[in-house]
Amino acid sequence: MLYIGILLVIATLCLIVKRYETRMVLVVSGIVMCCVAGAPIKALDAFAKGMGSGMISSACSSMGFALVMRYTGCDKHLISALAKVLTKVRFLVIPGVVLGTFLVNMALPSAAGTAASAGAIFIPIMMGLGIHPALAAAAVKCGTYGSMLNPGLAHNPFVAKIAGVGVMDVIAFHWKANIASLIVACIAITAIAYFMKEEDGHYAEDLKIDNDFKIKPLYALMPMVPIVILLLGATKIVPIFKMGVAQAMIIGVLLSFFVTRTDPTKMTKEFFDGMGKAYGDIIGIIIAAGVFVAGMNALGLVKAFINAMVSNPAIAKICASVGPFVLAVIVGSGDAATFAFNEAVTPSAASFGMTPVQMGSLATLAGTLGRTMSPLAGATIIVAGIAGVNPMEVAKRNVIPMVLALIVGCSVLFMQG
Repeated sequence: MLYIGILLVIATLCLIVKRYETRMVLVVSGIVMCCVAGAPIKALDAFAKGMGSGMISSACSSMGFALVMRYTGCDKHLISALAKVLTKVRFLVIPGVVLGTFLVNMALPSAAGTAASAGAIFIPIMMGLGIHPALAAAAVKCGTYGSMLNPGLAHNPFVAKIAGVGVMDVIAFHWKANIASLIVACIAITAIAYFMKEEDGHYAEDLKIDNDFKIKPLYALMPMVPIVILLLGATKIVPIFKMGVAQAMIIGVLLSFFVTRTDPTKMTKEFFDGMGKAYGDIIGIIIAAGVFVAGMNALGLVKAFINAMVSNPAIAKICASVGPFVLAVIVGSGDAATFAFNEAVTPSAASFGMTPVQMGSLATLAGTLGRTMSPLAGATIIVAGIAGVNPMEVAKRNVIPMVLALIVGCSVLFMQG
């Protein structure tokens, strides 16, 4: 069954690369795997569960907000305002977006929430500057692992508990590796943009910058409202702003109405049209990805991978970095492999010449970077939906940056031991 599962996974990835309809391929593959495993109902259960995905509110409200910004013209005002500055330092735009997203993710530890809120701002700006949509989405996705520096990320207290230290001690240990990997990722994604000639010339007609366009400052500020609210709330600077992505997006829509005085009926229609589009294009793929992962679980692929990783102490150091990374790429989440490895192996880190904090940080960083590269990750699907491209196109552009980030980040952690 494992060999059949591996063949089906490879076939699935090949079909997606060949640009067959992503949702169709993932759903069919998941159903076939569940049927082979003799548990077809698991595929249907996964489909039903995905329909109530926790990402619905973030993804749908963000897409609704994005369409309202486009309808009111606020996005064009922001893009035009920033273009006057950014066109003078174009070489800093892409790394600047990666860094900006990383900082947002430090405050908002949810990768999907960060992708929705930061992507709604950064992706239209980059597209307005002529950057290829897939590259714009990849740049945002490239920065969605800043959560490792947030004490609220579940892995940090988990490793701290195993090691018997404070959460901030864990972060103090791995922050250098995080920053080093971020620098490498920034350089790599920028180099890819220039090498593929995707840094300029790919203008979206509705976002193309008009040099004679008269900028209204208040209009330009409207797209920034939700992310400012979320950051002020998450950092507790303004405690009353502690809220979810959807709530912040609604506030942004309401403020935009009072500022722009556009037709409230049409604005409402645009918002709900955006929500519907997000459910079909973004949540639809998330649902399909869930069916695919259910198929892999039914065949025992995920469990076999984790067992192979945690039951080979002779290569524990390699498994701590490569194992969670590979599994996260395949299933779209770094949590399964990372938690399994840290629970089973990290308490015995001293036996392998490492500290629990060092080994736990290795697994966490690897899983996070793998998820950042995965075409099945919720955050990847969200940024791809905002940019209007296939998630695989986003993932392809993040392969080299994330692999290099893994090598550099893990090297720093090994040297710190």
